[in-house]
Amino acid sequence: MTETNDQIQSTDIPGAADVPAAAEGQERRGGRGEGRGDRRGGGRGRDNRRGQERDSEWQERVVQIRRVSKTVKGGKKMSFRAIVVVGNEKGQVGVGVGKAGDVIGAVRKGVADGKKHLVKVPLTRHSSIPTLSNGRDGAASVLIRPAAPGTGVIAGGSIRTVLELAGIKNVLAKRLGSKTPLNNARAAMEALAALRTHKETAKERGISLEQIYS
Repeated sequence: MTETNDQIQSTDIPGAADVPAAAEGQERRGGRGEGRGDRRGGGRGRDNRRGQERDSEWQERVVQIRRVSKTVKGGKKMSFRAIVVVGNEKGQVGVGVGKAGDVIGAVRKGVADGKKHLVKVPLTRHSSIPTLSNGRDGAASVLIRPAAPGTGVIAGGSIRTVLELAGIKNVLAKRLGSKTPLNNARAAMEALAALRTHKETAKERGISLEQIYS
């Protein structure tokens, strides 16, 4: 499969929240029996509200949209590839890739793929990371290190998006090697997945927490 150089600006991309849900179609189909549906389907309404509350905790950001082509029998098949970062800003973040014949479908698939590959990030009380970490994916290498309160997120590109949606507010990051957004995002995920708290490190090494700080 070969990728073209055509890219779509992120400002023109509809967010995942703009994608019509299947529940809207069910509401339109069920409009004929509103009275009966209210009496019999009260439990389903509460379940839908709980599901919407859970979904509202997650934020999705589209990092890149590219138009790609696949050579098949009879010519080329055009489709779209979307790179999406999903996070709840509370220590969970994931990177997903979706491909579809339209942009909305690609974004929807990217969100679903990102939620399947979530990483739990240990955060300090100053919304930073406990230790320095290095991640690598393909030719991309990312170095992240903790920072003092008030520093902010010193990073760029897809790495900044991953760190922000993870809930990290004070961190220093440096991209080394490849500039590809997908590889950089996955390298940042590898670096975050490798993080360990001081308590976990002391337990793994079989020493006390005081010896870690000494």
